[in-house]
Amino acid sequence: MSHQWCHSAGGSMAVAGTPAHGPLTGVRVVELAGIGPGPFAAMLLADLGADVVRVDRPGGTGLAVNPEYDITNRNKRSVVIDLKAEDGPARVLDLVERADILVEGYRPGVAERLGVGPETCHARNPRLVYGRMTGWGQQGPLAPRAGHDIAYIALTGTLGMIGRPDEPPTVPANLVGDYAGGSLYLVVGVLAALHHARATGAGQVVDTAIVDGAAHLASMIHGMLAAGGWQDRRGANLLDGGCPYYGTYETADGKHMAVGALEQQFYAEFVELLGIGEHADSRKDLARWGELREAVAARFKTRTRDEWTAVFEGSDACVAPVLSLREAPAHPHLAARGTFTDHGGITQPAPAPRFSLTRTSVRTGPALPGADTADVARDWDVPRLTRYDLMNDDTMKDGD
Repeated sequence: MSHQWCHSAGGSMAVAGTPAHGPLTGVRVVELAGIGPGPFAAMLLADLGADVVRVDRPGGTGLAVNPEYDITNRNKRSVVIDLKAEDGPARVLDLVERADILVEGYRPGVAERLGVGPETCHARNPRLVYGRMTGWGQQGPLAPRAGHDIAYIALTGTLGMIGRPDEPPTVPANLVGDYAGGSLYLVVGVLAALHHARATGAGQVVDTAIVDGAAHLASMIHGMLAAGGWQDRRGANLLDGGCPYYGTYETADGKHMAVGALEQQFYAEFVELLGIGEHADSRKDLARWGELREAVAARFKTRTRDEWTAVFEGSDACVAPVLSLREAPAHPHLAARGTFTDHGGITQPAPAPRFSLTRTSVRTGPALPGADTADVARDWDVPRLTRYDLMNDDTMKDGD
């Protein structure tokens, strides 16, 4: 297949005649392999159509997931480069010269030591957007320290808001820190910087810290706290489970229903369908919230989750069944929208959000380390990539 290259509006290259796969078609991204929020951010860019080349290290990243099932590497391509080898940095810089965005998740200073820090990259490509993903950020007393999602959200006050008042804080998987406070802010940051680079020709560094993003997510709550509308303790507020008509309740079969009947009209429908109409006036009476909670809990225990789902079906009571990860894809609404998709035998969330013109899709399964070296070398015109095969080289170890 011959490749004819054309410039996109932003100056990047795209293959002429190749159908677009999202609004970022033509944008080139270099991802220095890591784990967690960096790969997820790069996946989102790839889902939106960017040509993401993941630079894997010999020996892998240490993530205990079979690469064939790591869907955060879908829609990407992979090459293997040992950054500790003599010509490793030069091979990465060849890619950088042709890229719009670079994503890395090393501790502060590591990329510089490896020879692929921002200053070196910008010397080769002044327009490059250099996206840095860390937990603590590039500066501050904790910047050089190790950490994980739970510590980042703990320090920002976010974790302390979640859970029952008489129990330890509830761990929300690693969704709030790594992915909401980290990946999504990195994507917003690099796309904003890309817009600036295309307008001015000047690339820049995007310092994405999970602590910054996790704190920023709570902006509305900080405003409510300042106004006296939020108590600084768990389970005492409208949106943290303190309100009896905004929370979860166990059903007769040990499963759960979620209730979010905040507004008056939704609350009225909720108590009517639940069969506790005598509590219609309890909504704003905080002195009766304990009594209301007991009534709601007792009533939900009288039927199974599926029976209550049928009761509230088609209503505006804002009640939904709490589904498991395996149950969710089969829900009629999610199935109708195609919220989940199957690719390569793996059921997974489909790309989001959606676009009316530049449609997105899962185009390829997880990129296997080094599997795309020849194609990337050709498409990006980087012949140095194929000089020798590092697939079985184990000189690059974790610990950076």
